[in-house]
Amino acid sequence: MEAQAKIYIQTLVVDKKVELVYSYMSIFENSDNPNKKHFKIISDFFKNATQLVSDTEMQRVEEIAKSVAKQNIKNKDALHIASAILSECEYFITTDDIILKRYKGNEIIVCSPIEFLNFWERENA
Repeated sequence: MEAQAKIYIQTLVVDKKVELVYSYMSIFENSDNPNKKHFKIISDFFKNATQLVSDTEMQRVEEIAKSVAKQNIKNKDALHIASAILSECEYFITTDDIILKRYKGNEIIVCSPIEFLNFWERENA
């Protein structure tokens, strides 16, 4: 069910019904992808993004990430969340159960793909 939700969200992004923001951390992690086919698919998907949080904003991202990491969230994950907060995203979508349980901030809604679709469908009904 969650995999189907992720695919549907990707379709919404491609169809420009949902905006995608990506960051220098996303690029960095993808560059470390040993599977070249997956690397290309992800790189191509990033072209659908409406905003990039670049490494020129690293200092601001790291400041926000410090408070996120205090919630017992790994530094790398905190940087992703901080990038989303900095870019004023409404939602941070993740399948990571630890992040879903631990993040208690009020700067952004952290949710699963299924939860996001429930929010989105209510807002767009």
